[in-house]
Amino acid sequence: MAHLLIVEDDELLRDGLSAQLMQAGHRIDTAADGEQALERLQNDAFEGVVLDLGLPKLDGLTVLRRLRLRLPALPVLILTARDGIEDRVEGLNAGADDYLTKPFNRDELLARLQSMLRRASLPAFGPAAPPPPPATGSLRVDPVLPRAWLGNEAIELTQREWSLLDLLVRHSGQVVSREDVLAVWQSEPGEAGGVASNALEVYVHRLRRKLAGSTLNIRNIRGLGYLLESASAP
Repeated sequence: MAHLLIVEDDELLRDGLSAQLMQAGHRIDTAADGEQALERLQNDAFEGVVLDLGLPKLDGLTVLRRLRLRLPALPVLILTARDGIEDRVEGLNAGADDYLTKPFNRDELLARLQSMLRRASLPAFGPAAPPPPPATGSLRVDPVLPRAWLGNEAIELTQREWSLLDLLVRHSGQVVSREDVLAVWQSEPGEAGGVASNALEVYVHRLRRKLAGSTLNIRNIRGLGYLLESASAP
């Protein structure tokens, strides 16, 4: 039915959930901590996530906020022992599609998960086919692979340059904060140790050089972040 990721540090619960969801026909992968979850999400395509909040290494809310930067439409169900109204509000505001507290009824979990997956498959919630590469003017960025083109000419990009450019293009006309960029970089495999924030200006400078000759410019909005804009815009 659906390819799901279960992110849960309790091994017994994780194995039990996996068995139940596989019995219901789903294909299951698991992660035992936040860093492992982001690595799984980076390397594979999922149709839904069951996410605990109290995770080691990176907590569930941090995982949720980072995955929303790259996967804004991926259905996420929070499954947690945190049952306060403030926790529910924080989880939903961070981008969760549903919120279920432990201990829980397994039939209710299946029903909520199926409802969430049905909603995500509706045309109003996302296209049935994979989207074309994002485009801004003559610039096209592959949403999966580190590739981009200006017109018909390919641009040579490193992984970080592509991640930064992809984020700017997907939020074209909006300011992207330094924190958003660093969160995307840190969610990528091999970056768990962190990324120096002063490296960002170096990559912005490199991208500006690679976009030279086009109508596009990356503008530094002091104190806020970066904005991809067209030089031809009024």
